Amino acid sequence: MHKSKQIQIVPEERIIQRIVLLRGEKVILDIHLAELYGVETRVLKQAVRRNMERFPEDFMFELTEDEVGSVVSQNVIPHKKYLGGAKPFAFSETGVAMLSSVLKSDTAIEMNICIMRTFVSLRKLSVNYQEVMRVLDEMREQYDNQFEDIYRVLEHLIHKPQPSRNMIGFKRHDDKRP
Repeated sequence: MHKSKQIQIVPEERIIQRIVLLRGEKVILDIHLAELYGVETRVLKQAVRRNMERFPEDFMFELTEDEVGSVVSQNVIPHKKYLGGAKPFAFSETGVAMLSSVLKSDTAIEMNICIMRTFVSLRKLSVNYQEVMRVLDEMREQYDNQFEDIYRVLEHLIHKPQPSRNMIGFKRHDDKRP
């Protein structure tokens, strides 16, 4: 019971900070998962390599050199040397779920539960964000139309066509005087 309470202390923000977007997917790198699970990255990778049939491309993939450069430039990892010469694995939400069948320690299982809950929270936030953006787009369209009407009225008032008026004053006649 003590271990369970200790795992729950890991704040969701700490997990969220480890999630990166690669190949259009939200993923967590093996080095960060190992850190969260309290195991060496080497141990995590060995367990995955022994069970590769459980990790198809949409569950886990190895980063390319360009992707490694990208995560370094985004400060996800401090530098390439941090990886120890190996290319990291990136795990999708389903890949993280599959890790619980490979890493059987109580800590790994409890941490998996926390990570999965974080992914679910992010998905809910994403749905809420999309709804807010849809409403904002509708409002912008509505207000753009209203502002267009206001703009036309103001433009009309500022540049109102003046009716022709009769000139006041002396008229000059083109009569010829001797």
